[in-house]
Amino acid sequence: MEDFAEFVGLSRPTVSKYFNDPKSVRGKTRDLIEIAIKQSGFRPNIFAVNLNRRRTNILGVIIPNSTDPFYMALTRRIELIANEAGFLAFVLSSDGNPEMEDRAIETFKSMNVAGAIIAPLGVDSHHDTLAALGDSIPLVYVDSPLDESSSFVGTDNEQSFQLIVDYLSRSGEQPCYFPMPSVNNNARTREHAFRRSMALLKLEPIVLELEPQRSWDFERFGFEQTQRILREGGFPTRTVLCANDRMAFGVISAAYQAGLKVGHAPGCDLRVAGHDDHPLSRYACPPITTVAQNYNDIGRLAIELLLHKLGEPTGPRSDFPSDGRILLKAELQLRESA
Repeated sequence: MEDFAEFVGLSRPTVSKYFNDPKSVRGKTRDLIEIAIKQSGFRPNIFAVNLNRRRTNILGVIIPNSTDPFYMALTRRIELIANEAGFLAFVLSSDGNPEMEDRAIETFKSMNVAGAIIAPLGVDSHHDTLAALGDSIPLVYVDSPLDESSSFVGTDNEQSFQLIVDYLSRSGEQPCYFPMPSVNNNARTREHAFRRSMALLKLEPIVLELEPQRSWDFERFGFEQTQRILREGGFPTRTVLCANDRMAFGVISAAYQAGLKVGHAPGCDLRVAGHDDHPLSRYACPPITTVAQNYNDIGRLAIELLLHKLGEPTGPRSDFPSDGRILLKAELQLRESA
Protein backbone atom coordinates (compact mmCIF):
# COMPACT_ATOMS: atom_id res chain seq x y z
CA MET A 1 0.00 0.00 0.00
CA GLU A 2 2.88 2.36 0.83
CA ASP A 3 4.59 1.59 -2.49
CA PHE A 4 1.35 2.26 -4.36
CA ALA A 5 0.79 5.54 -2.46
CA GLU A 6 4.26 6.66 -3.48
CA PHE A 7 3.59 5.58 -7.09
CA VAL A 8 0.37 7.60 -7.29
CA GLY A 9 1.83 10.57 -5.41
CA LEU A 10 -0.64 10.62 -2.53
CA SER A 11 -0.47 9.88 1.17
CA ARG A 12 -1.05 6.34 2.37
CA PRO A 13 -4.13 7.32 4.49
CA THR A 14 -5.74 8.88 1.39
CA VAL A 15 -5.13 5.76 -0.68
CA SER A 16 -6.36 3.53 2.15
CA LYS A 17 -9.47 5.69 2.46
CA TYR A 18 -10.19 5.16 -1.25
CA PHE A 19 -9.97 1.36 -0.98
CA ASN A 20 -12.28 1.37 2.02
CA ASP A 21 -14.84 3.53 0.20
CA PRO A 22 -14.06 5.10 -3.22
CA LYS A 23 -16.81 7.70 -2.71
CA SER A 24 -15.10 9.00 0.42
CA VAL A 25 -12.38 10.84 -1.57
CA ARG A 26 -12.75 13.78 -3.97
CA GLY A 27 -13.51 13.07 -7.60
CA LYS A 28 -10.12 14.24 -8.93
CA THR A 29 -8.30 12.14 -6.32
CA ARG A 30 -10.45 9.14 -7.18
CA ASP A 31 -9.69 9.52 -10.88
CA LEU A 32 -5.98 9.79 -10.15
CA ILE A 33 -6.00 6.60 -8.06
CA GLU A 34 -8.03 4.64 -10.61
CA ILE A 35 -5.66 5.61 -13.43
CA ALA A 36 -2.74 4.45 -11.27
CA ILE A 37 -4.53 1.16 -10.53
CA LYS A 38 -4.83 0.47 -14.27
CA GLN A 39 -1.20 1.37 -14.86
CA SER A 40 0.21 -0.64 -11.97
CA GLY A 41 -2.28 -3.50 -11.63
CA PHE A 42 -2.22 -2.97 -7.86
CA ARG A 43 -4.78 -4.73 -5.68
CA PRO A 44 -4.70 -4.59 -1.87
CA ASN A 45 -4.21 -7.90 -0.06
CA ILE A 46 -7.70 -8.36 1.38
CA PHE A 47 -6.55 -10.79 4.07
CA ALA A 48 -3.70 -8.56 5.23
CA VAL A 49 -6.06 -5.57 5.31
CA ASN A 50 -8.61 -7.49 7.37
CA LEU A 51 -6.02 -8.69 9.87
CA ASN A 52 -5.24 -5.05 10.63
CA ARG A 53 -8.87 -4.12 11.20
CA ARG A 54 -10.70 -4.31 14.51
CA ARG A 55 -13.58 -5.91 12.63
CA THR A 56 -13.20 -7.39 9.15
CA ASN A 57 -15.60 -7.52 6.22
CA ILE A 58 -15.21 -11.30 5.86
CA LEU A 59 -18.00 -13.67 6.93
CA GLY A 60 -17.42 -17.38 7.37
CA VAL A 61 -19.79 -20.10 6.18
CA ILE A 62 -19.37 -23.80 7.07
CA ILE A 63 -21.51 -26.49 5.43
CA PRO A 64 -21.26 -30.29 5.71
CA ASN A 65 -21.44 -31.05 1.98
CA SER A 66 -20.53 -28.60 -0.77
CA THR A 67 -22.02 -30.78 -3.55
CA ASP A 68 -25.52 -31.08 -2.04
CA PRO A 69 -27.93 -28.84 -4.02
CA PHE A 70 -29.59 -27.70 -0.76
CA TYR A 71 -26.34 -26.25 0.56
CA MET A 72 -25.41 -24.90 -2.87
CA ALA A 73 -28.68 -22.94 -3.03
CA LEU A 74 -28.27 -21.80 0.57
CA THR A 75 -24.72 -20.50 0.18
CA ARG A 76 -25.50 -18.78 -3.11
CA ARG A 77 -28.22 -16.74 -1.40
CA ILE A 78 -25.93 -15.93 1.53
CA GLU A 79 -23.08 -14.86 -0.76
CA LEU A 80 -25.29 -12.54 -2.83
CA ILE A 81 -26.73 -10.68 0.15
CA ALA A 82 -23.37 -10.52 1.93
CA ASN A 83 -21.82 -8.98 -1.18
CA GLU A 84 -24.60 -6.38 -1.41
CA ALA A 85 -23.89 -5.44 2.21
CA GLY A 86 -20.17 -5.01 1.50
CA PHE A 87 -19.04 -8.32 2.99
CA LEU A 88 -17.19 -11.29 1.50
CA ALA A 89 -18.68 -14.70 2.36
CA PHE A 90 -15.95 -17.33 2.57
CA VAL A 91 -17.42 -20.86 2.30
CA LEU A 92 -15.71 -24.00 3.65
CA SER A 93 -17.02 -27.59 3.78
CA SER A 94 -16.61 -29.89 6.77
CA ASP A 95 -17.34 -32.87 4.46
CA GLY A 96 -19.19 -34.57 7.29
CA ASN A 97 -15.98 -34.75 9.34
CA PRO A 98 -15.72 -33.13 12.81
CA GLU A 99 -11.95 -32.66 12.44
CA MET A 100 -12.51 -30.75 9.19
CA GLU A 101 -15.21 -28.69 10.91
CA ASP A 102 -12.64 -27.81 13.61
CA ARG A 103 -10.08 -26.95 10.92
CA ALA A 104 -12.58 -24.65 9.19
CA ILE A 105 -13.20 -22.89 12.52
CA GLU A 106 -9.47 -22.41 13.07
CA THR A 107 -9.14 -21.05 9.52
CA PHE A 108 -11.84 -18.48 10.20
CA LYS A 109 -10.17 -17.47 13.45
CA SER A 110 -6.91 -16.88 11.57
CA MET A 111 -8.80 -14.77 9.01
CA ASN A 112 -10.36 -12.68 11.78
CA VAL A 113 -13.87 -13.14 10.33
CA ALA A 114 -16.57 -10.77 11.61
CA GLY A 115 -19.17 -13.51 12.05
CA ALA A 116 -20.18 -16.92 10.72
CA ILE A 117 -23.11 -19.00 9.49
CA ILE A 118 -22.74 -22.70 10.25
CA ALA A 119 -24.66 -25.82 9.26
CA PRO A 120 -23.22 -27.97 12.07
CA LEU A 121 -22.58 -31.68 12.12
CA GLY A 122 -24.37 -31.51 15.44
CA VAL A 123 -23.99 -35.00 16.89
CA ASP A 124 -20.29 -35.21 15.97
CA SER A 125 -19.49 -31.52 16.35
CA HIS A 126 -16.98 -30.52 19.01
CA HIS A 127 -19.35 -28.30 20.97
CA ASP A 128 -16.59 -26.69 23.02
CA THR A 129 -14.86 -25.53 19.83
CA LEU A 130 -18.06 -24.01 18.46
CA ALA A 131 -18.92 -22.45 21.83
CA ALA A 132 -15.48 -20.81 21.96
CA LEU A 133 -16.00 -19.40 18.46
CA GLY A 134 -19.42 -18.10 19.51
CA ASP A 135 -17.84 -16.29 22.45
CA SER A 136 -15.62 -14.28 20.08
CA ILE A 137 -17.91 -13.57 17.09
CA PRO A 138 -21.66 -13.67 16.30
CA LEU A 139 -22.85 -17.06 15.00
CA VAL A 140 -26.04 -18.15 13.25
CA TYR A 141 -26.80 -21.84 12.69
CA VAL A 142 -28.79 -23.15 9.73
CA ASP A 143 -30.32 -26.52 8.69
CA SER A 144 -30.10 -27.94 12.22
CA PRO A 145 -29.47 -26.08 15.50
CA LEU A 146 -26.46 -26.97 17.60
CA ASP A 147 -28.57 -26.78 20.78
CA GLU A 148 -31.77 -25.26 22.13
CA SER A 149 -30.32 -21.80 22.84
CA SER A 150 -28.21 -21.02 19.76
CA SER A 151 -29.34 -18.54 17.09
CA PHE A 152 -30.91 -20.60 14.32
CA VAL A 153 -32.79 -20.25 11.03
CA GLY A 154 -34.48 -23.34 9.63
CA THR A 155 -37.67 -25.28 9.03
CA ASP A 156 -40.26 -25.92 11.74
CA ASN A 157 -40.11 -29.74 11.73
CA GLU A 158 -43.17 -30.03 13.98
CA GLN A 159 -45.30 -28.12 11.46
CA SER A 160 -43.85 -29.81 8.36
CA PHE A 161 -44.34 -33.34 9.69
CA GLN A 162 -47.88 -32.59 10.77
CA LEU A 163 -48.59 -31.59 7.16
CA ILE A 164 -47.12 -34.68 5.53
CA VAL A 165 -48.29 -37.19 8.17
CA ASP A 166 -51.85 -35.83 8.08
CA TYR A 167 -51.96 -36.04 4.28
CA LEU A 168 -50.51 -39.56 4.08
CA SER A 169 -52.72 -40.93 6.86
CA ARG A 170 -55.92 -39.50 5.38
CA SER A 171 -55.18 -40.39 1.74
CA GLY A 172 -54.16 -44.03 2.23
CA GLU A 173 -52.54 -46.49 4.57
CA GLN A 174 -50.77 -44.85 7.52
CA PRO A 175 -47.03 -44.22 7.04
CA CYS A 176 -44.11 -45.99 8.61
CA TYR A 177 -41.10 -43.78 9.25
CA PHE A 178 -37.72 -44.27 7.57
CA PRO A 179 -35.31 -42.39 9.89
CA MET A 180 -32.11 -40.70 8.74
CA PRO A 181 -28.62 -41.56 10.00
CA SER A 182 -27.68 -39.66 13.18
CA VAL A 183 -25.45 -37.12 11.47
CA ASN A 184 -27.02 -33.99 12.98
CA ASN A 185 -29.85 -32.92 15.26
CA ASN A 186 -32.40 -33.21 12.44
CA ALA A 187 -32.29 -36.99 12.93
CA ARG A 188 -33.63 -36.64 16.46
CA THR A 189 -36.05 -33.72 15.93
CA ARG A 190 -37.63 -35.19 12.80
CA GLU A 191 -38.27 -38.57 14.39
CA HIS A 192 -39.76 -36.79 17.42
CA ALA A 193 -41.95 -34.69 15.09
CA PHE A 194 -43.17 -37.84 13.31
CA ARG A 195 -44.08 -39.53 16.59
CA ARG A 196 -45.90 -36.43 17.83
CA SER A 197 -47.79 -36.02 14.54
CA MET A 198 -48.98 -39.64 14.66
CA ALA A 199 -50.04 -39.22 18.29
CA LEU A 200 -52.16 -36.19 17.36
CA LEU A 201 -54.02 -38.44 14.91
CA LYS A 202 -54.31 -41.12 17.60
CA LEU A 203 -52.22 -43.52 15.50
CA GLU A 204 -49.41 -45.77 16.67
CA PRO A 205 -46.10 -44.49 15.25
CA ILE A 206 -44.15 -47.14 13.34
CA VAL A 207 -40.44 -46.33 13.13
CA LEU A 208 -38.33 -48.71 11.07
CA GLU A 209 -35.36 -50.38 12.76
CA LEU A 210 -32.42 -49.51 10.55
CA GLU A 211 -28.73 -50.31 10.85
CA PRO A 212 -26.98 -47.51 12.80
CA GLN A 213 -24.77 -45.37 10.58
CA ARG A 214 -23.22 -41.88 10.58
CA SER A 215 -23.02 -41.59 6.79
CA TRP A 216 -24.04 -38.50 4.81
CA ASP A 217 -24.50 -40.75 1.76
CA PHE A 218 -28.27 -40.74 2.26
CA GLU A 219 -29.17 -42.19 -1.16
CA ARG A 220 -26.98 -45.27 -0.62
CA PHE A 221 -28.27 -45.65 2.94
CA GLY A 222 -31.90 -45.58 1.76
CA PHE A 223 -31.17 -47.98 -1.09
CA GLU A 224 -29.28 -50.57 0.96
CA GLN A 225 -31.65 -50.48 3.94
CA THR A 226 -34.66 -50.90 1.63
CA GLN A 227 -33.03 -53.87 -0.08
CA ARG A 228 -32.55 -55.48 3.35
CA ILE A 229 -36.13 -54.70 4.43
CA LEU A 230 -37.56 -56.20 1.24
CA ARG A 231 -35.43 -59.35 1.62
CA GLU A 232 -36.76 -59.73 5.18
CA GLY A 233 -40.44 -59.54 4.22
CA GLY A 234 -41.12 -55.92 3.29
CA PHE A 235 -42.31 -52.74 4.94
CA PRO A 236 -44.89 -52.95 7.76
CA THR A 237 -47.24 -50.61 5.83
CA ARG A 238 -47.55 -49.72 2.17
CA THR A 239 -46.67 -46.07 2.85
CA VAL A 240 -43.09 -45.02 3.66
CA LEU A 241 -42.25 -41.53 4.94
CA CYS A 242 -38.52 -40.80 4.66
CA ALA A 243 -36.76 -38.27 6.89
CA ASN A 244 -35.43 -36.54 3.77
CA ASP A 245 -35.82 -36.70 0.00
CA ARG A 246 -32.32 -38.00 -0.61
CA MET A 247 -33.18 -41.21 1.23
CA ALA A 248 -36.44 -41.38 -0.70
CA PHE A 249 -34.35 -41.54 -3.91
CA GLY A 250 -32.68 -44.69 -2.56
CA VAL A 251 -35.95 -46.24 -1.39
CA ILE A 252 -37.60 -45.71 -4.79
CA SER A 253 -34.57 -47.11 -6.64
CA ALA A 254 -34.47 -50.26 -4.48
CA ALA A 255 -38.25 -50.73 -4.88
CA TYR A 256 -37.91 -50.42 -8.66
CA GLN A 257 -35.16 -53.05 -8.78
CA ALA A 258 -37.36 -55.36 -6.70
CA GLY A 259 -40.19 -54.99 -9.26
CA LEU A 260 -42.42 -52.84 -7.04
CA LYS A 261 -44.45 -50.00 -8.49
CA VAL A 262 -44.23 -46.77 -6.47
CA GLY A 263 -47.11 -44.27 -6.56
CA HIS A 264 -50.63 -43.54 -5.36
CA ALA A 265 -52.47 -44.67 -8.51
CA PRO A 266 -54.48 -47.93 -8.54
CA GLY A 267 -52.20 -50.93 -8.92
CA CYS A 268 -49.21 -49.37 -7.13
CA ASP A 269 -47.45 -51.42 -4.47
CA LEU A 270 -45.89 -48.71 -2.35
CA ARG A 271 -46.23 -45.01 -1.57
CA VAL A 272 -43.01 -43.12 -0.78
CA ALA A 273 -42.81 -39.57 0.55
CA GLY A 274 -39.94 -37.38 1.70
CA HIS A 275 -39.02 -34.10 3.33
CA ASP A 276 -37.13 -30.99 2.12
CA ASP A 277 -38.25 -30.69 -1.53
CA HIS A 278 -34.75 -31.44 -2.78
CA PRO A 279 -34.20 -29.64 -6.13
CA LEU A 280 -34.18 -33.00 -7.95
CA SER A 281 -37.20 -34.52 -6.16
CA ARG A 282 -39.65 -33.29 -8.81
CA TYR A 283 -37.59 -35.07 -11.49
CA ALA A 284 -37.44 -38.47 -9.76
CA CYS A 285 -39.40 -41.37 -11.24
CA PRO A 286 -42.02 -41.00 -9.95
CA PRO A 287 -41.75 -37.39 -8.72
CA ILE A 288 -41.59 -37.34 -4.92
CA THR A 289 -44.37 -36.08 -2.67
CA THR A 290 -42.66 -34.03 0.03
CA VAL A 291 -42.74 -30.90 2.17
CA ALA A 292 -40.77 -27.95 0.87
CA GLN A 293 -38.17 -26.03 2.81
CA ASN A 294 -37.71 -22.49 1.54
CA TYR A 295 -33.99 -22.47 0.73
CA ASN A 296 -33.98 -18.85 -0.35
CA ASP A 297 -35.68 -17.60 2.81
CA ILE A 298 -33.43 -19.69 5.06
CA GLY A 299 -30.33 -18.24 3.39
CA ARG A 300 -31.72 -14.70 3.30
CA LEU A 301 -32.85 -14.64 6.92
CA ALA A 302 -29.63 -16.28 8.15
CA ILE A 303 -27.41 -13.61 6.60
CA GLU A 304 -29.80 -10.81 7.61
CA LEU A 305 -29.83 -12.10 11.21
CA LEU A 306 -26.03 -12.22 11.20
CA LEU A 307 -25.81 -8.67 9.81
CA HIS A 308 -28.30 -7.58 12.49
CA LYS A 309 -26.01 -9.07 15.15
CA LEU A 310 -23.14 -7.10 13.60
CA GLY A 311 -25.13 -3.87 13.76
CA GLU A 312 -25.47 -3.63 9.98
CA PRO A 313 -28.61 -2.70 7.97
CA THR A 314 -30.64 -5.85 7.37
CA GLY A 315 -33.04 -4.99 4.57
CA PRO A 316 -36.82 -5.21 4.98
CA ARG A 317 -36.84 -7.20 8.22
CA SER A 318 -35.63 -5.68 11.48
CA ASP A 319 -37.93 -7.39 14.04
CA PHE A 320 -35.75 -10.41 14.75
CA PRO A 321 -36.82 -12.50 17.76
CA SER A 322 -34.87 -11.83 20.95
CA ASP A 323 -33.73 -15.47 21.18
CA GLY A 324 -32.43 -15.36 17.60
CA ARG A 325 -34.43 -18.42 16.52
CA ILE A 326 -36.48 -18.29 13.32
CA LEU A 327 -38.57 -21.33 12.32
CA LEU A 328 -40.11 -21.24 8.84
CA LYS A 329 -43.28 -22.98 7.72
CA ALA A 330 -43.03 -25.70 5.07
CA GLU A 331 -45.45 -26.31 2.21
CA LEU A 332 -46.85 -29.64 1.06
CA GLN A 333 -45.82 -30.68 -2.47
CA LEU A 334 -48.17 -33.36 -3.84
CA ARG A 335 -46.63 -35.49 -6.58
CA GLU A 336 -47.01 -38.98 -8.03
CA SER A 337 -44.93 -40.97 -5.50
CA ALA A 338 -47.57 -40.71 -2.77
